[in-house]
Amino acid sequence: MIPANALKFYIDGAWVDPVEPRTTDVINPATEAVLGQISLGSAKDVDLAVTAAREAFKTYSKTTREERMALLERIIAGYKKRFNEMGAMISAEMGAPMSMAVKMQAGAGLGHFITALAVLKDFKFAETMGTTEIVREPIGVAGMITPWNWPANQITCKVAPALASGCTMVLKPSEVAPYNAIILAEILDEAGVPKGVFNLVNGDGPGVGSAMAAHPGIDLMSFTGSTRAGIEVAIRAAPTVKRVSQELGGKSPNILLDDCDFPKMVAAGVQACMRNSGQSCNAPTRMLVPAARMKEVAAIAKASAESLKVGDPNAEGMDLGPVVSAVQYKKIQDLIAKGIEGGATVATGGTGRPDGLSKGYFVRPTVFADVDNKMTIAQEEIFGPVLVIIPYKDEAEAVAIANDTPFGLAAYISSGDRDHAIRVAREIKAGMVHINGAFGDPKAPFGGVKQSGNGREWGKFGFDEYLEVKAVMGYNAA
Repeated sequence: MIPANALKFYIDGAWVDPVEPRTTDVINPATEAVLGQISLGSAKDVDLAVTAAREAFKTYSKTTREERMALLERIIAGYKKRFNEMGAMISAEMGAPMSMAVKMQAGAGLGHFITALAVLKDFKFAETMGTTEIVREPIGVAGMITPWNWPANQITCKVAPALASGCTMVLKPSEVAPYNAIILAEILDEAGVPKGVFNLVNGDGPGVGSAMAAHPGIDLMSFTGSTRAGIEVAIRAAPTVKRVSQELGGKSPNILLDDCDFPKMVAAGVQACMRNSGQSCNAPTRMLVPAARMKEVAAIAKASAESLKVGDPNAEGMDLGPVVSAVQYKKIQDLIAKGIEGGATVATGGTGRPDGLSKGYFVRPTVFADVDNKMTIAQEEIFGPVLVIIPYKDEAEAVAIANDTPFGLAAYISSGDRDHAIRVAREIKAGMVHINGAFGDPKAPFGGVKQSGNGREWGKFGFDEYLEVKAVMGYNAA
């Protein structure tokens, strides 16, 4: 199962050994056993990758729309051939149940290539405005740092538009879940991506991520991860004045207005919060409900959380697998304990593993009721299957509580009157708002405000991240 190139990097169209041999274990979170190893890169490996990418940019940036469309078509075909393998690998390295890892995790990765191809067909790289031509040109070499929670999704939503827009790139995937990126590199190689256009260097933040952010040969840093790490990337990138695009943390509110279908929307909110074991930056982790309905909502949420099956990702019918690592497990346990100490009501769940599980980083699906928005569990991103239910006295207070957070990635509004929900949505400070449980739209912009980051990914908005705008005055002069 482990890729043959696990200990190598993909640089300048070839699988190469690291400059300085150093390895780390990759852990299966369901068993706590070593799944395999990868090499950890250094600034020297980054230099080699950037040099290759800059050289490749000279020619790849001049390829035609048709050439890049044909390349994306070949990548899509190759991805489809290895679709199930990609899903199985993601399940093994980050713990998602197999059915979810294949359908949603691997599926999202394929989806971004398909979307990029559709956008590229009609994307306007040039247009006239009066006597001026507005040209959108590839920015250059893009540095990409991606996390472990939706690995294929977060890698391909960067790689696909970068390839489509004519950029070259250096990718550092998470060292916690790196093997899916190696499979993707093999797919790109087989599809005929020109050498140097895509480069993969595994490693950790201090060894590779910092070197990428500071590198003068990288023109853009596209980062997805924690707010803390995103700040470090921005600081290191500042001296070279490169563009920095960030998709960071979240603490998304889920406002249930008093005219919504409570049994339906409370259950849906619990499921959305805890999907992927709660490891989604846009998960609706704060459920805001009318104070008078707290007990009713807590009972529905308790039943919904307790219906979730937690266990071996390879077993049939599992809703949740483990969280990704011992570090994440401890952080989540500590925050659950803080919630209990802080006086929140535990409707279900709590510290420790679910009954019957003695190993693996499994977390009990936990629902806290009667939560004050000032509590730690309402302000910090827990990144586990933990929901907090917060009461509000009226709609104005619901909006105030929703916005009372340093984050602003997503928000969820439920109402029996869609226009009512839309009016409230316009008052929420977030990059994305879901009305009545609407799913994400792969063509819509994905990103946040405040400490949830800047920039937008997905669809045509993802192309803009990799393009510079040039004005050619007098182009259409009389």
